[in-house]
Amino acid sequence: QVQLVESGGGSVQPGGSLRLSCATSGFTSDPYAIAWFRQVPGKEREGILCITIADGVTAYGLSTENSVKGRFTISREDSKNRVYLEMNNLKPDDTAVYYCAAAQKSASTCFGTWYDYWGQGTQVTVSY
Repeated sequence: QVQLVESGGGSVQPGGSLRLSCATSGFTSDPYAIAWFRQVPGKEREGILCITIADGVTAYGLSTENSVKGRFTISREDSKNRVYLEMNNLKPDDTAVYYCAAAQKSASTCFGTWYDYWGQGTQVTVSY
């Protein structure tokens, strides 16, 4: 049974940092990609960053690239089956539930595929 479990969320002040972790298990073969998404109540879920498992190619989500580029970084640690989202210089607008997801089918870019498996989400709150 495939599982994705996020951790590392919490409350920070603006300008602070958090590192989210996505622990994956149960895959019979490596997924094509892991991505981080976020969602604010009443708004659509948006993709932030994704990374291909085989070769570590990353991509930004179209709707978030301008706001997170230079502040957020995605990385993978294959030996531990984990993918991380490093978030620096956090802003109140980054407040959301953050989800990691896994895609099995490859595509030209890691946001060009369908994400089959999802974690339960972890809350990130940025405020004074």
